[in-house]
Formats: sequence, C-alpha cells, structure tokens
Amino acid sequence: MQIQWMTPGDHDEVVKRIGLAVRRRETVQRDRLRVVLLAGDGDESGRELFRDQIAWRVGRSRQFVDQWVGRYRSGGLDALVAKKQPGRKPKLTPQQDEQLKARLDAGPRPDDKVCALRGRDIRRIVEVELGVVYTGAGIYDVLKRLDYSSLKPRPRHRKNDPEKAAEFEQSAPFLRGP
Repeated sequence: MQIQWMTPGDHDEVVKRIGLAVRRRETVQRDRLRVVLLAGDGDESGRELFRDQIAWRVGRSRQFVDQWVGRYRSGGLDALVAKKQPGRKPKLTPQQDEQLKARLDAGPRPDDKVCALRGRDIRRIVEVELGVVYTGAGIYDVLKRLDYSSLKPRPRHRKNDPEKAAEFEQSAPFLRGP
C-alpha cells in the first residue's frame, strides 16, 4: 500500500503531529498518523508495506489502515484530525437547566431539611421537581456541565457572628492539656 504525499510538506507535518500526539497521549490520533506515515514512506529501507504489515506495526486492524489511508487520500491532513463526538443528549432541557440553576442558587428550602445541598439532595430535587431520574454519578456530571463545583466550603449559619466568636475566644477559660 503506497500513497503519494499530497504536498511536499505533508511528511514533515505528519512527523510533527505524531510527536504532538505522543506528548498529549492521544494514542488513536498517533496511530492514524503513523498509518499514513508508513503508507507514505514504507519501511526503514523505503520498501512499500502492505496493509497487513502496516496494521501489525501499528497494532491496529487492516480496516483501520484502509480507513485512514483512504481519508488521507480524499481529504489530506485535515481529514486525519479527530472530530468531537456528539455524545448522548442531556436528559434535562435548557429550560430545566435554568430551573435547576435557580433552585441551586436559592439554596436549600426548609422542606429540604438540610443546611447544604449534597448530591443525593440535588438528585432528589431533580427527580421530584423536574421529573428526571439520575444516578449519583450522573447528577455530578450535570453539576459539572452547569459549571457548579461539588467542592465548596460549608455555608455559615445565618446567626454566625465573627465578632462574638472572637470575643468568646478571648474570655473563655481554657483548660490545661494533660
């Protein structure tokens, strides 16, 4: 399997991109580029490699080799760039996202019976108020998508007074240690 480089600089660009993929630990992208490099250059002595040989050297299937050599032939280096996969559609609609954000920003209600909302509380709120069921891990994914962090300092009680706390520390009779 032999390919002709589409432009004179493609060989050097592929080598550069392989190094970048290795540093970023993008193994699939690295293998795509290595397939094209081996198809373009052949082995160490410059002999043409068959697709079975390229697949064996890269550790991928023959179909993988055919797919990425074909993409290079039809679209050049731009066709080798990984595209973002769309993934699964969120269970919550954008309107429900906004409702949840408003509910979280308002803080816990008296009927929540907690002073700070935890993952299980948010999961219950989403299920009861929005009618969507999430797993424990799934609700944390929702929070991350909505740009909420689960690592927040505990809220201070509304009656907490730092001046009174400092005054108490100054006047409190401390006991000696053992």
